[in-house]
Amino acid sequence: MNSDTIADQALVAQYLARGDEAAFLAIYRRHTAALLGLATRLCGGVRYDAEDIVQEAWVRAAAGLSSFRWKSSLRTWLSGIVVNGWKELLRSRYREVCLGEENEAALPVAAPEQGVDLERAVALLPHGFRTVLLLHDVEGFTHEDIGRMLGIDTGTSKSQLARARQAMRRLLDGPAKGDRNEGIG
Repeated sequence: MNSDTIADQALVAQYLARGDEAAFLAIYRRHTAALLGLATRLCGGVRYDAEDIVQEAWVRAAAGLSSFRWKSSLRTWLSGIVVNGWKELLRSRYREVCLGEENEAALPVAAPEQGVDLERAVALLPHGFRTVLLLHDVEGFTHEDIGRMLGIDTGTSKSQLARARQAMRRLLDGPAKGDRNEGIG
């Protein structure tokens, strides 16, 4: 067990035993920046959506801390709450999100003169691809952690990551020489 987990366990115990607001504030300060970064990337850079998701995540975390069993790190558990909040936001706005059935053929194609930066390319990814790519390659979670967070098999996480990376390459490289006119409106 690492020192971060030990510190988190002590703070959670203080908060649960005495309702210690200072302990909760310390937990909040330890993890909010990372959660906000994850939420912002998931939301394609829309900061107010990310802030709403993180705020709701903390409300849920405070209510659910007593049932947290430390089978993962506190950060992994909190990140799972953020991911679920993002998925709920998408469902409420679009009424359709399916993590296992992304269609990379429907990716937008950037005009060669327009160029695509990395953040924009990530924002253009289908939601399932973006989620797994960000959780694994940016946040550093294992496929096992991602599977637990998203309720998917480890193999699904691995295949989504491979497909996400392939889609990123297509977005960043732009259309192939023979495909200049294909896929552009």
